[in-house]
Amino acid sequence: MFHLEFNNIYLEFQQSEFKQFKDYVINIEIDYWEHKYACAKVQRKIPIPSMQPNLVLMFNREEIKELQSLFNLENRKDISLLSLQDINYTLIIN
Repeated sequence: MFHLEFNNIYLEFQQSEFKQFKDYVINIEIDYWEHKYACAKVQRKIPIPSMQPNLVLMFNREEIKELQSLFNLENRKDISLLSLQDINYTLIIN
């Protein structure tokens, strides 16, 4: 089981569903959808359909780019992990 929490959306996937969703997001044609819905009065113009016929998730370019970067973490070289010193948090043990 895979869980994806992104902004205000929470999704649960089986392994095959996750792979299918990931492939769809990575290969989505952002320019096509922005052009298709250029005259629409909505902020988010890039749809991702769901299995539920009356539900379509809508995203903007930045959100799709963020999702794509999440799915391509293994291919990114510019990611650095945080150390404990990088986290500004005071731990109080009761």
